[in-house]
Amino acid sequence: MRLGFAEASGEILLILDADLTVPPEDLPHFVEVITSGRGEFINGSRLVYPRSRQAMPWINTLANKIFAQLFSFLLEQPLKDTLCGTKVLWRHDYERIVAGRHYFGDFDPFGDFDLLFGAAKLNLHIVEVPIRYQPRRYGESNIAHVKEGLVLLKMCLHAGRKLKFR
Repeated sequence: MRLGFAEASGEILLILDADLTVPPEDLPHFVEVITSGRGEFINGSRLVYPRSRQAMPWINTLANKIFAQLFSFLLEQPLKDTLCGTKVLWRHDYERIVAGRHYFGDFDPFGDFDLLFGAAKLNLHIVEVPIRYQPRRYGESNIAHVKEGLVLLKMCLHAGRKLKFR
């Protein structure tokens, strides 16, 4: 994600997972939400519409719901999905997130928490856009669920000390 954003030339930065679990045809809606001013950080949410177990196994759904509750508590705003790979933000806001990355630590294996915590710290208006999450059409998952889940939990604890328990 970081390399892609560094190479991108536009003012709006978009993330779409390469496994095509979210159709590229959904991206114009995300762009419309940010350009209309309804939000400054647009986060996809896979946990609104029903999805098959092939798209997201029950353990992933459970972990995503737990992280969403944790983020909702830490950021004091309701979030349904913190790990959706579809996100849209303005380049200038991304550059501000990068400049402040040291605040929450630089150890997010996916980039989702880094962006969400950074957006919250900058008081960006975070808006979730529901997506219809499909089984992957390309590749296989390379996620080490327990190992990377513990890293994400560590990042949440670190952020909690910064945001809630100062």
